[in-house]
Amino acid sequence: MDHVRAETTATFDRLEHFYDAVPRDSARAEEYGPLVLFVREGTGWPFYARPRLDATGPPSLADVTAVRERQRELGLPEAFEWVHERSPDLLAVARSAGLAVLEAPLMVLDPAALAVPGEFTDVPVWLLDPDAPGFAADVAARRAVAAVGFYAAGTARGEVGPAQRDAAVTELDMAALEEERARVADGHRLSALAGTPAEGPLASGMAMRVGEVAEIAGVATLPAARRRGLGAAVTAALAQALRAAGTDLVFLSAGSEEIARIYVRVGFRRVGTACIAEPAALI
Repeated sequence: MDHVRAETTATFDRLEHFYDAVPRDSARAEEYGPLVLFVREGTGWPFYARPRLDATGPPSLADVTAVRERQRELGLPEAFEWVHERSPDLLAVARSAGLAVLEAPLMVLDPAALAVPGEFTDVPVWLLDPDAPGFAADVAARRAVAAVGFYAAGTARGEVGPAQRDAAVTELDMAALEEERARVADGHRLSALAGTPAEGPLASGMAMRVGEVAEIAGVATLPAARRRGLGAAVTAALAQALRAAGTDLVFLSAGSEEIARIYVRVGFRRVGTACIAEPAALI
């Protein structure tokens, strides 16, 4: 039991360093007591606030309020992320500040249990290639699938499908495209799509990697294509590629207990809870 506890503690330590490292090459860090707010410099998805690595005490209501005021001043989402087992006091503080907190199952990959994409579907799954002529189109498709899939969150089938995906495709500006190409080329980011020639991309996902740790995120399936094993296949393909690249800790946060059961089939097991806090109306 002590060995398991020590292993879990070491995993949490590595995750904390990962969460802190991911934003730092494209954002500046502003500290507010035991919290740090990452402010993206340039274009791209905005980052979050989270506990500092070297914090010696829990954040207070005043700390959370100060960060939220700064986020509003900068026009950023009032978003906070943390691992509950490492910062247990923050849950009550965030809720007392009027934030809604999603308690997402935090899961790590058991390499010995990793499934292959073909166990879930015969639909082709491919990783985006930064040197391929269709890279820009694939990136735009991945983003469109994610936008549509997360707008209609969950696992239930629906009517929304390829037509809505195509309507959601937006042209990438050159700077964003080249940043994506560079990050995929150097191994810091992986992206995957699943789809058929007739239907086009139906599911998507990505991974962010720092050293030997990587997080799989943004796994989404068009509602009309759900219950076909596509999200599981995309996750398995990303996990396989990460392991092949030498990544020894692969993790993710599931959006619900139902979604977590899908990831268990891929080879992930729960180790804790990832908390994501935003103003109540947004969750």
